[in-house]
Amino acid sequence: MHVIFRESHGLDDQDTPRDLGQDPADLVVLSFSDSDLGAFAEGWKRGRDGLPSLRLANLSGLKHPLSVDTYIERTLDQAKGILIRLIGGAQYWTYGLQEVEALARRKAIALAVLPADGRPDERLDAASTLPVSVLRRLSALCDAGGAVASQAALQQLSLAAGLYAPPVPGIKSVPDHGWYDPSDGVIAALPETDKARIVISFYRSYLTAADLSPVDALIGAFRTRGYAAHGLFATSLKAPDSAAWIADQLAHLKPAAIVNATAFSARGSDGGPSPLDAPGCPVFQVALSTAQRRDWAASERGLSPSDLAMHVVLPEVDGRILSGAVSFKAPGKRDPDLQYSRFAHRADGALVSSAIDRMEGWMRLDNKAAADKSVAFVLSTYPGRDHQLAHAVGLDALASVEEMLGALAASGHSVTPGNELGAALLEEVLTWPVADYLDALEALPQTLRDDLSAAGGAPEADPAIHDGAFRFKAIRRGKALIALQPERGEVSSRDADYHDLSRTPRHAYVAFYLWLKAQGMDALVHVGAHGTLEWLPGKAVALSPECWPQALIAGMPVIYPFIVNDPGEAAQAKRRIGAVTLGHVPPPLTGSAVPDGLLRLEQLLDEYSTADGLDPKRRDRLVASIREEARACGVEADLGLDEASSEAEAVTRIDRFVCDIKESQFGDGLHVFGTGDHGAAEMAGLLAALAGKRVASGPSGSPFRGRADVLPTGRNLFTTDPRSVPSRAAHAQGVKLAEELVRRHLQDHGDWPRGLVVDLWGSATMRTAGEEFAMALHLAGLKPVWDHGSERVSGFEVLPPALLGRPRIDVTLRVSGLFRDVFPGLVQMFGQAVAALAARDEADDENPYRGSAAPRVFGPKPGLFGLAMGEALEDYSPGAQAMAGEAWLSGSEWRFTTNGEAEQDRPALEERVRAADAFVHVQDLAETDLLLASDYAAHEGGFAAARAALGETAPALYHLDATRPDSPQARTLSEEIGRVVRARAANPRWADGMMRHGFRGAAEIGATLDHLAAFANTTRDVPGHLFDLYHEATLGRSDVVAFMSRENPAALDAMRDRFRSLLDSGLWSTRRNSVIASLEVRP
Repeated sequence: MHVIFRESHGLDDQDTPRDLGQDPADLVVLSFSDSDLGAFAEGWKRGRDGLPSLRLANLSGLKHPLSVDTYIERTLDQAKGILIRLIGGAQYWTYGLQEVEALARRKAIALAVLPADGRPDERLDAASTLPVSVLRRLSALCDAGGAVASQAALQQLSLAAGLYAPPVPGIKSVPDHGWYDPSDGVIAALPETDKARIVISFYRSYLTAADLSPVDALIGAFRTRGYAAHGLFATSLKAPDSAAWIADQLAHLKPAAIVNATAFSARGSDGGPSPLDAPGCPVFQVALSTAQRRDWAASERGLSPSDLAMHVVLPEVDGRILSGAVSFKAPGKRDPDLQYSRFAHRADGALVSSAIDRMEGWMRLDNKAAADKSVAFVLSTYPGRDHQLAHAVGLDALASVEEMLGALAASGHSVTPGNELGAALLEEVLTWPVADYLDALEALPQTLRDDLSAAGGAPEADPAIHDGAFRFKAIRRGKALIALQPERGEVSSRDADYHDLSRTPRHAYVAFYLWLKAQGMDALVHVGAHGTLEWLPGKAVALSPECWPQALIAGMPVIYPFIVNDPGEAAQAKRRIGAVTLGHVPPPLTGSAVPDGLLRLEQLLDEYSTADGLDPKRRDRLVASIREEARACGVEADLGLDEASSEAEAVTRIDRFVCDIKESQFGDGLHVFGTGDHGAAEMAGLLAALAGKRVASGPSGSPFRGRADVLPTGRNLFTTDPRSVPSRAAHAQGVKLAEELVRRHLQDHGDWPRGLVVDLWGSATMRTAGEEFAMALHLAGLKPVWDHGSERVSGFEVLPPALLGRPRIDVTLRVSGLFRDVFPGLVQMFGQAVAALAARDEADDENPYRGSAAPRVFGPKPGLFGLAMGEALEDYSPGAQAMAGEAWLSGSEWRFTTNGEAEQDRPALEERVRAADAFVHVQDLAETDLLLASDYAAHEGGFAAARAALGETAPALYHLDATRPDSPQARTLSEEIGRVVRARAANPRWADGMMRHGFRGAAEIGATLDHLAAFANTTRDVPGHLFDLYHEATLGRSDVVAFMSRENPAALDAMRDRFRSLLDSGLWSTRRNSVIASLEVRP
């Protein structure tokens, strides 16, 4: 019998070791809560003459195993009694609890491990050395909170440890929930008032610990502005009795707004509503940061990963509107007796004011009559060409705005519905005098004005100025203003500017948003994915008044329709500009069928499948005919087959390819917001937001991949908890993906991949709960470890090669900027896993990591997103592929360490690229494909170009189709491009669907050619017959040409220019004289 050793590692290993420097004491209290520790400090001081010596420490400083070991040796070893209060349970301090329990049992120390949520926890009881009856008394005192109850808890712990302490009289209990006033403390009821009411909800523990600075600051600031503001406290918003009381009180009170200062989601365990939802008013989330202000000020991230999860991501599940951070932790004077400095919340007046500005913007929508509201509709201009204006993912943005205007008019808004918006936006302009801009500019912080001046010079130099005024592409329709979002920087560098959080916007851009304020806009509806406002310089979350998005949007409510399957970019808008992101459905899917050009091939394949083995000569003739036909129609070129390919392999792959095309689906046209089966719900969400009402929250994901829960759309989107990624289900799917990829590589090359680069995108990881990351783990022989209570990832397990049945694959991760920011824990975990694999004593042919913990996680520089490859993708000169390769390398050359730091390391990246003979990108959405966006060519083709730029041979490029979870399929990139061209792009039904959408439909037809050309440019491996097929399906159809000439002639001209450039550069060659002739014809 052989024992297979499986090695586990916890995520606490990522933290930096610390020595808290505390001397031994009789009693020690440990907690993650500064409020707990502060109460114990006050309780000890109150009874210091009769209590044993005490040490207090925050468990956040004892996460690393070495920190725990040092603290046990230096401080705990001589303790008589230890009390640990754990928020979240044992999984939040696994190693520490294990070691302290072992110490307590070895040295007979009185150990009480208590839950912090008021509910018994048998796992914590088992870790304690005291009777359950004593544990319950201690829990009750800790739950009661305050100095007196904490003194009593220390007295009980002293007695349990065999030490004497006198009884504590006069314990007064604070109710589990109630009302709070800064002057009177706990009050029985709210006073009558004619003013608008504001309710600030917060934890009861802040009250018992006298840690109320942010709550008092919010109440005071609201009262200064004329509101009747009071606090509402509770032990937990989820506690049944408290939840019922809160819901009843709020429903009768009908406040104008609720400001929530608690963490996490308040939904019930059954998914029921939060008690804060009862009155139907907006609920605003404020973050009470656990960082010190100086650390926040210096941070690009804004909040720590734990603060992000607790105060941002999980509250989004309840549909709350993020209003930013309002306080930070500040240390008090170190107490020499306790050897402890109490950390308490300290409100930041400027941030409190900014948060309330945002809240007042939404409340004004509720107070103002619909007929008096002015609404700005801002349309995206990506990728910066007039014929591509109003770009959106799966949405006809122009028709959607027209639909919205109709709905607003019907609901009493003073707006004028109309159509032909595209042509009007290209022709009409509205102006704003530079003098007015200079006056408005004075309201911005001086640091931003200095940055603007340094980057853009004098305003008068901006090319958007004519005759002393800015000119904006905008039109008025009553009290609605429809505008194109201006360029953020120079048109020539727009791709690099678009996702660069370090690039200061130009004067015309700043002027546009200041102009909207000057026009008295009550709300901004951004239509089109995605805009640039949420990508301006500043912190990733918890922005300051000196962050550009905060400065430009200030208190204006932002409503942002977003395709329901793209949670990543929706999250960016929610977290940086406080947007309510309304989900909309993707276009409906339609089947592909076999194209006419493959019907003869399908017939031969059908005949072959029914031929029996009694006539071998007939079967041989059919094989020859199949290959001849496949060669004639370009299928063999798509599949990379040649004369050396075996007959059996060739027929099998040809048959699979034709079946794939027949089974493919694509979006039928574009969605128009507010129409279709879920249109009423979408429009109801928009109207509710514009009325200043709460918009119900809804999950994100693809309705075509088993996520029926994302319907109906029109709800405020939320995403997954990053600490729960990858989920168990995602891991199981990731194993399938890994095995499919290995199978395909073995089939193609007869061996395992020597080195593999996995392309990870943030939005896909949010959408699938981490299937792609789980795939990478399994390829390396790793498995996540989850906490059984919370299902959050707590570490990883190293699987032995004997269990894998193959060697470990040497995996390098190339992560997107969004992945880097949203999932820093996964980045750190993979680095930690690499170090663990490097230390394993395994054979070199089984473990390529052995002895080399070289960096294997790379991505863009912090603050940057995307690959800035726009110019390289469209330059067809001989050096264009090298330019694209350099762009990919430059956009990926920052390595990420196990402690969360980023370091520029081009040599290390080049080493990993050279060592990789394969690359994989996973696609999970059936409603999109690699020719519907430029990102695919930038990432997948960009890697091929990077290998070429380094003088390496072409890698194996795989596009792993995960759209059908039960049957993932790995295809080569060339196969996938061929499949998409034949199934969707060259399918007449796709063009027919786009011709229902006027200007935007014509733009989409042109964009597919752009993306196909980008792959040809970066990989130099797109066969000419695919361009022939696309030309025939578009410019080869007189009805398509007439449609484009009528609806968007600039898009038609751009397509002709693109085809000509492809011919001139040699990226496309065609034998069809009719094609060449057609490109010379202009209407």
